Amino acid sequence: MTTAKRLGLATVALISLGGSAAYYATMMAMQGYSVPRSGLSYLVLGLIAALTALVLLAFWRSVQRSVRAVSSQLENMTRTRQIGLVMADGADEIAQITRPLNEFLTATRTQIEQLRGENRELQIQSRIAAAEKHHTEAIIFSISDAVLVTNRFDELILANEAAEKLLGFRLASSLRKNIDRIISDGTLVRLVRETRSHGRNFTRRVVEHSIDQKGTPKTFSVTLSCVVTDNEEVSGVVAVLHDITREKEIAKMKTDFVSNVSHELKTPLASIKAYIEMLIDGEAEDKKTQREFYDIIASETDRLHRLIENILNISRIESGVVKVVREPISLTGVVKQVLDVARPQAKQKNLQLVDRLAPVYYQVEADHDMIYQAVMNLVSNAIKYTPEGGSVTVSVTVDERRGVVVCDVSDTGAGIPADDLPHIFDKFYRVRANNKLAKGTGLGLTLVKHIVETVHDGKMSVTSETGKGSTFSFEMPLLV
Repeated sequence: MTTAKRLGLATVALISLGGSAAYYATMMAMQGYSVPRSGLSYLVLGLIAALTALVLLAFWRSVQRSVRAVSSQLENMTRTRQIGLVMADGADEIAQITRPLNEFLTATRTQIEQLRGENRELQIQSRIAAAEKHHTEAIIFSISDAVLVTNRFDELILANEAAEKLLGFRLASSLRKNIDRIISDGTLVRLVRETRSHGRNFTRRVVEHSIDQKGTPKTFSVTLSCVVTDNEEVSGVVAVLHDITREKEIAKMKTDFVSNVSHELKTPLASIKAYIEMLIDGEAEDKKTQREFYDIIASETDRLHRLIENILNISRIESGVVKVVREPISLTGVVKQVLDVARPQAKQKNLQLVDRLAPVYYQVEADHDMIYQAVMNLVSNAIKYTPEGGSVTVSVTVDERRGVVVCDVSDTGAGIPADDLPHIFDKFYRVRANNKLAKGTGLGLTLVKHIVETVHDGKMSVTSETGKGSTFSFEMPLLV
């Protein structure tokens, strides 16, 4: 029952009650009873007050029920975070409030559903973007080259570990900071800024740049690329620093190698050509002179042959295509064969050739011909650089504790200056102070080192003192 209906019924009840009281008073008067006016008035007023109180109480309880229902529904919406319609027991006055409230709630719920849908789309896009960012970072972090990424304000936004080590900064404390506050290399900072500012003219450039690393300069190939948006606006720069120091060293070594080979080949070829021309021109009229020219040509031809063989052998070893026949051999036996061949050469220079050899039953697993060539090169060098009256000592010892066989070739020759010792095994390297003592190509010791260390996993070393002689040593694993 609505409040208006309750008030209507209360009015009818009050009129009926007043009428009933008047009728009762009239009947009492007709029968001769006297009814006091004040008593009747009090009775009517009391009844009206009582009825009014009952109506108001009923009305208040009805309103309270509606308010509690609405409040309960709103609390439930707050608790469940679900928006619904408010129902209020049909009270007209409450309905006047709940009707626009329901319309507002309906519109709000529709809008919230739309926002939830948009939020879900944004979350999906955010997860995809995060996954792509993580994937990109993983790629950058796995690159061995140093990588820097800056934004349109020249602020650092990404860098890998190689960049941190090379340029001396920590990414965690350098993010969103201008690169001139992070990188001390002004040239690199300038390159990044120039690339960003001229990005529309060139999106990629490659330059060589030298960076000092603990006192050692290193050369880098710096590739700078602009990050361009769909609107063709430059949003940042990616810089990749590739260390080409070793590549440039190798390129220089190749150039020097070709130059040295050319020089070494020209020398014997020039001699051969000159003496052949003299023979053709008839300058060697007698047999003795002709024989002398033939001997020189043969000697230079042998020199040329040795040079080519050494170059080929070193190249084969370095490329790993050399054929190695490993077998148990006695290093002492190989040294004895070398000494037998070298004794006539030593005798011509009046040199004393001393041997101190371990028993032949100690063996190593090696290629006989290669070890023979290595020992022969060492002994020949010792004889060539030792003046007349000196001595060359060849020894083979066994260190059973370390499981190695050691071969030492010592001489009493000119010795090697300390500055030259670190380069003595380099290709075509010759000690300038000893160039006049003997001819050579500068490849013999290089070949020996390759044979011992690269092919047989041994170890090569040298000790020397200027004016007192040198000792070349190599050791190989003892065959048990």
